[in-house]
Parts: sequence; C-alpha cells; structure tokens
Amino acid sequence: MLLTIKKLAVLSGTVLVLAACKKHDDTAPIVGATNDPAQYGTPFASVPEPADANVYQVNFSAFSQAGTLQGIIPRLDSVRALGVNTLYLMPIYPIGQLKGIGSPYAVRDYQAVNPSLGTLADLRAVVDAAHAKGMAVVLDWVGNHTAWDHPWVNEHRDWYQQDANGTLRNPPAGFTDVLQLNFAKPDMRAALIAAMRYWVLAANVDGYRFDYADGPTYQFFTEANTSLKSIAGHKLLLIAEGSQRDYFFRSGFNLQYGFDFFSIMEKRIFGGQKSAKILDSLNTANYASYRGLPPTARMLRYTSNHDVNVSDGTPLDLFGGKAGSLAAFVVAAYMNGTPMVYNGQEVGTPQRLPFIQGRQVIDWSLNPDMVLAYKRILRFRSASNAVRNGALTSYSSDDVCAFTKTAGSEQVLTLINLRNRAVTYAVPAALAGSYRNGLTGQAVPVGTQVSLQPYEYLVLQK
Repeated sequence: MLLTIKKLAVLSGTVLVLAACKKHDDTAPIVGATNDPAQYGTPFASVPEPADANVYQVNFSAFSQAGTLQGIIPRLDSVRALGVNTLYLMPIYPIGQLKGIGSPYAVRDYQAVNPSLGTLADLRAVVDAAHAKGMAVVLDWVGNHTAWDHPWVNEHRDWYQQDANGTLRNPPAGFTDVLQLNFAKPDMRAALIAAMRYWVLAANVDGYRFDYADGPTYQFFTEANTSLKSIAGHKLLLIAEGSQRDYFFRSGFNLQYGFDFFSIMEKRIFGGQKSAKILDSLNTANYASYRGLPPTARMLRYTSNHDVNVSDGTPLDLFGGKAGSLAAFVVAAYMNGTPMVYNGQEVGTPQRLPFIQGRQVIDWSLNPDMVLAYKRILRFRSASNAVRNGALTSYSSDDVCAFTKTAGSEQVLTLINLRNRAVTYAVPAALAGSYRNGLTGQAVPVGTQVSLQPYEYLVLQK
C-alpha cells in the first residue's frame, strides 16, 4: 500500500476488549484473546520458515473467471507445481460503500467475508485444499485504517484520529475512502488484535501480510505479533508491507517487503542502466541492522505485485520482456531474499490487472516456456539449502549480477546478465572449475570467462 493505489481497512462491529500489555510473560493477559472462536481444523504443520517460503499473491478479480474464493481451488495444483509453498490472498473482507471507490483495502468488517467472494465455508475450503497440497495460506490484513461505514466510526469515534475540530482524519497519504485509526487507544488495539486472532482460529490461516505497516505503532505490532504467536499449535508467517526494517523485525515480523529492491531494479538497473553492483550495497543496507534478530528474517522481494502492476506496469514492461523479467526474478529469488510471484507473471500476462475497478482475467494458456522457467527457478531454490540459507559473496560486474551462496559443502554460483546485449564476464580465479547447471542438470565447465546472451542467467552448483 505504500505505492500509488490505496487499500484500506474496516473493523467488525463485534468489539472484543482486553487491557493491552506491553510485554508478554507467563502471567500477563494475551491482548485480544477474549472470546476467541473455536479452532477450525488442524493447524498446518508445514508452514515454511521465512527463508524457505516461495510466496504467490492472488488477486481475486484476475485469477479466475468467477473472481471468487472457490475460483482459486481448480488452479491450486498449477500454483503448487511452480514450487510455491505459501499462498497470499488479497483482502477477503466486505468493502466500504460510503465514500468508497471499490477498493478491497477499505474494509467494512474485519470478521466477515465479502459476499462477492463467497462465505466463511468457501474460505475454509480454500485453506483446506491448499494445506492438503502442502501450501500455507496468508491473508492480507488492512489494519491501519477502516472504511467510513465501519461500525466503529459511530460506536467508537475516539478510536480514530481527529483534528482540533473533531473531524476524522484520512491516512497521511491522503486516501479519502478510509479513516485513520488511533493506535494510542488500548481498547482499539485489543479489538483489532482479536479480529486478527479470529481468522487464525475460525479459518485455520497461517499468518498475515500487514498492509501499510508503516502506519501503526511499534507497541501495537509487539502486542499483536505476541498475541498471534501465542495461539496454540500455530506457526505463523507475518509479513510487513513497510519500510522501517529494524522496527518491524524487532516487533515480531519475519518477512518485510523489499520496496528498495524493486525500485533499484526497475529505475536504476533496468531503467537507468546503472551498475549491478548497486545490489551489493542494497543487501548490506537491508541486513546490516539485523544482528541479534532471527537468522531466518528476510526481505520479501518481487518483480511485480498488485500495486506496481497497476501503477508502473507488468514485469514485461519494466524488465525488458520475457527474458529480462525472468533474469530480474532470479535476482529476487536467489540473492538473499524470499521471492514473491504475482498471479499471472508466470505466464507473462501482458495486460495490467486491476483490483479496484474493472477486470482483466488472466489467460493461463500463455507462454508455457515461461511457466517452465519459473518452475525450474523456484524448484531449485526449494531444493538448495545454499540458495535459501547460505552465506552470500558477491562477484558482480557492472553488467552481471554474480554471487555465490554457500552452505556446508554446497556452493551455488549464479550469473545473471542484466543487459539487453551479450556480455562477457571475467570469472574470478577462485570460481573456475566444474559445475552442474542447477536448472537443467547439465555439466558446465567454467574457465576464465563466461559469455552470456542478452538477459541470460546461469545457476551453477557444486
């Protein structure tokens, strides 16, 4: 939500209040835990570690002709076949009508399913089917603001920010279809957390992607994430869509959006033909302040999502067509990040995919060669501990993003030509030797130099 199209949220009329605690211990109450629903189903035992996740974002309006929760189920085998182990669903909640623009990020009820998408039973069916195929399910959570017609606006006006005249405020970004919540109010925080706990229990979901996470406070996230992680039997993925890195990881998130990665790839390396070595500085900046945090904490990196797809263009538009978009994705997936695929990019969808007004349904028959490439990239990532968790050493030139990932006896050398022209890469002496192509299985000898075609990438394992 930090980009051009806004998404906003609404809370339910059911108010569950519990005094907020700043620090959880064995005797302190868990914020939002009052009146939890019964656990539906059995908590999923195979939620991936953050570093091991391959995330897939679903835009309901584009994903199927039906545009519903049930419309997801027939394609789950295809999504899993890509190598995906985490399904991320865009907001499922009723959309605000008062002053609304049709955005699913203007939520009218935090504890209900948008009737146009289906029912709670339909959501449970999606979660059950995904779990049966080995995929975790993460919901989009829009907790910084609500729609104008959320019941809290009338019932708890003090739960919203107001100016000196008592006028309710929009979020700082100026989106007028939603109202900014007041995170100084403990009762509001507890009610919001109760609604987050609801879906983990009532639908057996496996975590959240928190929209516009730069908005709420550190105190709120500490309370919320502590409360969520206290739910018995559940291991959760918690994703922050925000830019305050240390802030989020310290409060309990284990994945954070890589806005800076996307921007550098789009505007500087592909758009501005700047040196690929910029990525080395990015990795240093991303992870330098994370000492003492969980070693699996990762940046979630992408070459498309619902925002940038609409505002900036498709991966084909931004990264030099089919070949360039695949090269950019290899960097996202292999260079110290957790990758996210936006629905349709694996088939090279040439059209933008609206999520507020209008529809563009994905043609899943397009570009089977790209589907195969994405499968190879993600499947090798899942099979390689070095790629997912190994130590990074960079050997990039201005044109070629080159690095090794090493874990134990496994080393993976990745070479990615980020130019739309053939280049010759001078191989450091320490990297010469015999390798196996990790994506095709072929033996590859590496000498003093490697010739790479436009946007060609090599993933070499030994």
